[in-house]
Amino acid sequence: MRTTAVVLVFLLGATFAMAQIPSGNVYVGYSYTRADIFSQSLLLQPPSRTANFNGWQASLEGKFLPFIGVVADVSQTYGSSNFSLCGPVAPCFPGHAGVDSRLLTVMVGARASVSVRKFTPFAEALFGGAHASESRAVSASDTSFATAIGGGLDYKLIKGVAWRLQGDALHTHLFGAGQNNLRLSTGLVLRF
Repeated sequence: MRTTAVVLVFLLGATFAMAQIPSGNVYVGYSYTRADIFSQSLLLQPPSRTANFNGWQASLEGKFLPFIGVVADVSQTYGSSNFSLCGPVAPCFPGHAGVDSRLLTVMVGARASVSVRKFTPFAEALFGGAHASESRAVSASDTSFATAIGGGLDYKLIKGVAWRLQGDALHTHLFGAGQNNLRLSTGLVLRF
């Protein structure tokens, strides 16, 4: 329900922004994150604390100078991992448990871009928040400051429509530990 509300507010904001901003773009696409956000537990010790997260990403950019824009970015990805039933004090028991996680990021920042024929490379710096939640026998969630530094490339398909490839180094501090995650995305860009 919260995710639907965030997406609805984002899309309404994009509609109103299109009427107010002289130029910019709206992006919606698939997002992949290689993340390490699982909470610490005495009972569940993963062989690796990282997992593959898949989901969506949306952004709205408004240009206030020809090469500089302000960006609002929202993404939500979902992942799961299997853990062995071991503890630092107790011996390992046969069996595994699974953890399903969600990672929501909401960030704003600046983007610099330049168009060269059909290509528009860009670099960006985004700042905001991240919220992670886990479901298993006991649920856990945490919220932290988040940054995403990266860039990408838009390829013009037709007038007003492009395809984006993007990569960001996403930094969070969830469940008492810092994480440096890779976020990749691809999708459709509508320019106005």
